Formats: sequence, structure tokens, C-alpha cells
Amino acid sequence: MPIKNMPHAAMVFAAGLGTRMRPITDKTPKPLVEVGGKALMDHMLDRFAEAGVERAVVNVHYLADQIEAHLAPRKTPQIIISDERDKLLDQGGGIVKALPLLGKDPFFVCNTDSFWIEGAKSNLEKLAELWNPDEMDVLLLVAPTSNSIGVDWPGDFHMDPTGRLIRRDERDVSAFVYAGVGIVKPELFAHETRDVFRLAPIFFAAAEAGRLFGARLEGIWLHVGTPEMIAEAEKTIARSVL
Repeated sequence: MPIKNMPHAAMVFAAGLGTRMRPITDKTPKPLVEVGGKALMDHMLDRFAEAGVERAVVNVHYLADQIEAHLAPRKTPQIIISDERDKLLDQGGGIVKALPLLGKDPFFVCNTDSFWIEGAKSNLEKLAELWNPDEMDVLLLVAPTSNSIGVDWPGDFHMDPTGRLIRRDERDVSAFVYAGVGIVKPELFAHETRDVFRLAPIFFAAAEAGRLFGARLEGIWLHVGTPEMIAEAEKTIARSVL
């Protein structure tokens, strides 16, 4: 049965330079680095396919030909390339360029350097079920910092009892980290005039307005930001299937 409010589209960020993953990324784009026998981006694209997301808009820049060739055989979700070869737009600018491809409804945003080991319930379904456009502009999947792999920073957000997210002060340690996936409203970008800008300030502005919410991830979040974290993530995957 289709999940109410499940977005039809996802914006998948695959245009970054992958500098922290060097030297692997000297020749291989970060989204194609394999973890557990599967390219990083395929872990998330498979999640979207399982959840019934119809299309994924994938932006490309660095080693773009490799990413396009890798994605060419994929049937679900439908892959649409947003070409940033001429100019890297950062995540915010990448969304603005891709808006005509994403459509007028709320859509997923997705990083390609992380994924999760699913718990008892699909986390994408959980996001869709919790999505309430009347009170939310952004809904992020957040993972407990203490139960995540590869988190080398002091968290991102606090969460109040209603699920609202509060940005961590620079001097604080917070209990939750952004797990790289969320649902956003296209209206947030409709009047944007910049062509290159970050996505995080959009989240922070929503938090200031009380319209940034979080859904707690069920399972184990794996952030694979450096070569050293590949082995750690694979150990965690191996333990999860025993």
C-alpha cells in the first residue's frame, strides 16, 4: 500500500569533490566508493526504490562521466542527471538548478557519503508518515550521535519533545546528527537568486522559524567520510547480519 505523503522525487547530491576521501577519490568519485560490496550512492538509491520514490535527480560535476555510466543501467528510481560540469553549485544551488526536474511537491534531499542499517521500520517511510507541511518546512532524519559510526564532530541538533530541531551552539555537544536525508518544500528555493550557496543555512533558518523538525532514525547510521571509515562501516555491516 502506498505511503501517504511519500515524496515522488529525490535530489541526490553527487557533485562534490570528495577531498576527505583522497587518495581513493583521485580516480573514483566519492559516490562510487564501495562499502560492503556496493557503491555508496547505490545504498541510498536502493532505499528510495524500496520506498516507491519514482525519480532521483542526481547532480554531477567531478568525474561526472563515471557516475553517469554507473547509473545508466538503473531502472528504479528513474535517474535524471542535473549537469554541473561547468560550475559546481553547492547543495543549495544544485537544488535551484534542479527544481524544474524535481516538480512542485515536497521532495527528498540526500547526501551520498552515508547510509544506514535499517531497524524494524523503513526510515524513509517514517519520514513520509511524519511529514506535515502545515507545520514543517523541513523534516530531517536525525541519528543519535552515540549510536552512529563515523561521527567525528559534536552533533548537529537538539530535539525538543515535539520533534522540533534546535541548532547546536558551537560550544555545545548535541544528541543528534543529521543523517543526510530529509524532506524539504520547493517553496524554500522558489525566489532564490543566488546560483551557488550551501543548504545548511536553509535548515538553520527553518529552525529559527520553528519549522525544522526531526525524525529519529531507527537502526545504525554509517557516515563514510574518510578512507579509514570504510573498514569500520563494513565491520558494522558484517556484525548486523550475524
